[in-house]
Amino acid sequence: MKHIHLENSWIIKAPLEEVFSIITDFENMPKNFPQVAESLIITKQEGNNLEIEAQVKSFGSTFLVKMKTKILPQRGFISDNESPKFGTSGHEELLLEKVESGTKINYVYEVDIHKKWLRIIAKPLIGWFAMKAWEKAVVDKLREILEK
Repeated sequence: MKHIHLENSWIIKAPLEEVFSIITDFENMPKNFPQVAESLIITKQEGNNLEIEAQVKSFGSTFLVKMKTKILPQRGFISDNESPKFGTSGHEELLLEKVESGTKINYVYEVDIHKKWLRIIAKPLIGWFAMKAWEKAVVDKLREILEK
């Protein structure tokens, strides 16, 4: 399977503006979400469009991901990402929505796997494990920071 669709939603009991402020603070991503990013450098910025080189953590490894990200004011961000080490590319959307109990995070990641050997294990590994790891590293951390 070359293409994998990941999608989930979570509620954070905090105002949308506070969630947006943290989730789009890419320069502080390693501090706010240390299980996700080891380092992050914005290499180019034009308004709300960013080009980022991130050393991300996943599957027990640290590797480079090049991101072309657009911040959507008070809505979240979309990003096209490339991981040369694993031969993957993806389109990521993290969109925020005000709800009665706080902020709903709607997350979608479309992953394309270009290396044939990785396709064999990709669906179970990326499909289940990646979303659980992302929830723990990002959503649970947001809750820890914002739900006081």
